[in-house]
Amino acid sequence: MMLEENTITCGDAFDLLRKVEDESVDLIVCDGPYGVTQNEWDKVPSIQDFNLNLIKRFSTKLKEGGALYLFGKQDCIDFIDYRPYLNLKTKIVWYQPSRLAQGRWSYTNNYDVICFFIKGKRPNRFNLDDIRVAQLVELEHRLRCERVPSVTDGKYGKTKFNELGKNPGDVWGDIKQLTYKSKELVSRDTLNTIQKPEKLIERLVLASSSPGDLVLDPFAGVGTCPVICKRNDRRFLAFEMNPEFVAAGLSRLEELDRGQNILRFANVS
Repeated sequence: MMLEENTITCGDAFDLLRKVEDESVDLIVCDGPYGVTQNEWDKVPSIQDFNLNLIKRFSTKLKEGGALYLFGKQDCIDFIDYRPYLNLKTKIVWYQPSRLAQGRWSYTNNYDVICFFIKGKRPNRFNLDDIRVAQLVELEHRLRCERVPSVTDGKYGKTKFNELGKNPGDVWGDIKQLTYKSKELVSRDTLNTIQKPEKLIERLVLASSSPGDLVLDPFAGVGTCPVICKRNDRRFLAFEMNPEFVAAGLSRLEELDRGQNILRFANVS
């Protein structure tokens, strides 16, 4: 069976991964098990071993310079040697101060991590201008920093103020998690554990792929990554084993199609 692009295939990710052509994928966005909830899909004996197995498999599918974003908790890749397969560039902290849980014996976890890996030493893509965020700094302080010799005439000249904004850095507190009132929430069953905000996934896709590139989402859930890919002219392969989630994701893709067709018709008229 050949995998079909630009749709969501119902099946087990590990089985379907075998059918993906080696060195064909530009970007992988992997929001799979965290190993911390009682959901059946999240019950893995060791999240570290699970993620190492994923990294090994993903490394053969990525092109040289291709990127992987792997979601998890703070210990999701601890004590495993991923270095023979992929190069960890950074751990992005997705900060969520609004979480309501109150730890009784330790500090409440208020963030997820997104591990940013590259196959090889340098990424093929890092489209900074597509993901810049506002410069939230006082004008006087910015000017004082820019007058430093290493900035005005030295090697840090590129750190000067940019009208398009700045690099978002590795701590993201500007994208809030979904709530019960979020318009894009598909189902309460997907809140927090499955469905991520479109804005979050879009930042990853825009940063590490270009139009026409192939993006792989092995745990597609209700189709957020496929929707973002379709909206931004990326090809995609998406897998999900829950038939209800597949149906929800396909419905979102169809709705996007209808909206784009209406827009095209309006522009022609």
